[in-house]
Amino acid sequence: MSHVTTHVLDTARGRPAVGVPVRLLGPDGTVLGSGATDADGRVRSLGPAALGPGTHTLVFGTGAWYAALDVDTFYPEVTVAFAVVAPADGGPAHLHVPLLLSPYAFSTYRGS
Repeated sequence: MSHVTTHVLDTARGRPAVGVPVRLLGPDGTVLGSGATDADGRVRSLGPAALGPGTHTLVFGTGAWYAALDVDTFYPEVTVAFAVVAPADGGPAHLHVPLLLSPYAFSTYRGS
């Protein structure tokens, strides 16, 4: 299982955002994984089973996704930086980073 997963919901249409491209970048900008959201709006396999400590980034290709839907958007991409720290027990804690998306707004949070 990937250390990081994501879920993108199209809040304007009230459904999962299917086919959104997503990249996972390491602290140095190296691409660690990539994928696209499935029929449930999820990317379940996105990069390695464990990430080292540091600031990692998810980059969502929202502009291309909205263009394919013929919808204008203010955000050509959404970038979410998050910190990876070693859990207290020493094992890699799963990180879930959902994205709530509309053409002119987005929000995110640490999921479970």
